[in-house]
Amino acid sequence: MAKQGSGSILQFAPLQSSVDEGFWHRLSSLKLNKFGIDDSPIPISGFYAPCSHPQVSNHLTLLAESLPSDSNDESTMPPVIRGNRNRCYVPGILYNTNTMEGFHALYKQALLKAEAMKIWEDIHSGKAVEDCAVLSRVLLISFADLKKWNFHYWFAFPALALDPPATLVDLRPASQWFTLEEAESVSAACNEWRNSSVTADVPFFLVSIGSDSHAAVKHLKDLEACQRDGQKLLFAFYDPCHLPNNPGWPLRNFLALISARWNLKTVRFLCYRENRGFADLNLSLVGEALITVQQGWREQQCVPNAVGWELNKGRKVPRCINLAKSMDPTRLAISAADLNLKLMRWRALPSLNLEILFSLKCLLLGAGTLGCQVARMLMAWGVRKITLLDNGRVAMSNPLRQSLYTLDDCLNGGDFKATAAVRSLQRIFPAVEAEGIVMAIPMPGHPVSSQEEKSVLEDCKRLNDLIDSHDVIFLLTDTRESRWLPTLLCANSNKITITAALGFDSFLVMRHGPGPFNSILNLKAETENSLAAGMDNLALTNTDGQHRLGCYFCNDVVAPTDSTSNRTLDQQCTVTRPGLAPIASALAVELLVGILHHPNGIFAEAEIANSSSGGNFELPLGILPHQIRGSLPHFQQMTLLGHSSNSCTACCSTVVSEYRKRGMQFILQAINHPTYLEDVTGLTELMRSANSFQLDWDDDIEVADDECVEL
Repeated sequence: MAKQGSGSILQFAPLQSSVDEGFWHRLSSLKLNKFGIDDSPIPISGFYAPCSHPQVSNHLTLLAESLPSDSNDESTMPPVIRGNRNRCYVPGILYNTNTMEGFHALYKQALLKAEAMKIWEDIHSGKAVEDCAVLSRVLLISFADLKKWNFHYWFAFPALALDPPATLVDLRPASQWFTLEEAESVSAACNEWRNSSVTADVPFFLVSIGSDSHAAVKHLKDLEACQRDGQKLLFAFYDPCHLPNNPGWPLRNFLALISARWNLKTVRFLCYRENRGFADLNLSLVGEALITVQQGWREQQCVPNAVGWELNKGRKVPRCINLAKSMDPTRLAISAADLNLKLMRWRALPSLNLEILFSLKCLLLGAGTLGCQVARMLMAWGVRKITLLDNGRVAMSNPLRQSLYTLDDCLNGGDFKATAAVRSLQRIFPAVEAEGIVMAIPMPGHPVSSQEEKSVLEDCKRLNDLIDSHDVIFLLTDTRESRWLPTLLCANSNKITITAALGFDSFLVMRHGPGPFNSILNLKAETENSLAAGMDNLALTNTDGQHRLGCYFCNDVVAPTDSTSNRTLDQQCTVTRPGLAPIASALAVELLVGILHHPNGIFAEAEIANSSSGGNFELPLGILPHQIRGSLPHFQQMTLLGHSSNSCTACCSTVVSEYRKRGMQFILQAINHPTYLEDVTGLTELMRSANSFQLDWDDDIEVADDECVEL
């Protein structure tokens, strides 16, 4: 190649940026989970390497590890791993704004000047000589639109401008500048420097050549020793540029260091480039430049002008990338679904525990009007593991009110609701772990023949196993008696249980209290039937002595019986006002979230609206009631409290004890004999006593008006 330069201004090839998708994914995670609305500067690290191809320049790259870890530790610095020959470390800073308007309003020149000031200070303090990686810096401003997965960004590579600019005297391929002996020695020395884990990623260095043509590569701090020896000296740097007539961008700040630190006016430099991991002196360049800066330019208080904003197709405008199309649809769905929940933690609900919600296992008994709505609400709160149990099929009348079904589910006799609901949930959110169980729940008042006993007992055992393997049970069936067995099993296993029930224009949503034998009783003594006389009273309290909350059956004075036989069509179907189910379902799920975020969980006391006697905890989700009863005709809701009953047919200590002693035989007897539960709990005796109780009325006594009490 002919000699280049001869008095022209030295021009540098700008750095080019490259951002790995993993960088944007981690930034999104940090923004949602760690930083929130905090738009403070974020330290980052970029990487580059010497050019390794005669027609392609290397870019400065940002990877996922360029950002701090998304763990909850206090460190905000990205991890720096040195010694990688393909990753020369470049420190930097990221300004990620909260809005697009904020992105455009950033004072870009001031930000660039501030980063250039850091380089200038490192030059004057000597830090740039000790750790030459700080001679290069990267500045990135961005706005992440996490709803559309658009990332707007603009890179700058701050460079100190010499005033006046350096003059290029000579520039040629290194192979033409060195003798053959020098070329061999320089190549060997550079390869050794690059292959050492200590110096492989040190991007600025010295190449000294003795009179015997022997070359050595040394650190910048060894400059004075090289000058004393009278050796031929070149200031070398890893050049990411491939152009034959221009050195790369890192040389700009290198020349500023040479001029300000050592006051050299003539500088010979080596643009080190490679081919297949080894020094390529045909691709590498050697040049000579003259530096004649103005008086006072080298003073620390006189900060040079800064340049370095990256051009986008020749224009000074930011770039934009959309990752929605390149992302896996399931992953994209998860990110979008979690967006609202994670945004809650920014301001409104910092204590929201998403980990609990994401790992929660919910069992929904009933996949009808309530079950469909509850499943949708659970997914909206981030619950991913949902099991639906139902033995019915989708009828033509269902899709309008039961939101998980369509007309296709009704054809050919109708699909099973449990399986059709799962398909629908997976279409809505592919990441949901949903399972459908087609099974009938054994019920009291629905006797079974001896031929059916085995099948019914298997269903009972399966239901028990399902309840044991889930964290939360929703009772959403459309008959009273179908809720009895799940209530008993939940009381026995001490599971969080939520009931939602509908009338024509009213609803009930309630949480069941803990079981009678949660952690205060000796189960061995109980199974040996040596319960003390006061056991019933003891089982009415929790571990802290508070009254235990009641279940769905605690206020009943009769056992659940067959409620479906001999009924007209309107009594057989769940006839309700259409708006009722969504209201009750939403409240049921909100009640669950309240329980999960209460310090006492299932043992939390009941709180009543407008009451000062509620819990002592400041709960961000509000009060945690026991029962919510609503009326559409009056557009009213009431929060009520009902304590457990020692005669309850589902959760009292007597019933649970009988179940623990007799197991499935107890359940079978309760199913086949309508009065058995009333006999066991004492309700039969209670009714007999009530019927025999007589009141004597004295009609002759007159009551004065002022003795009347208004109720």
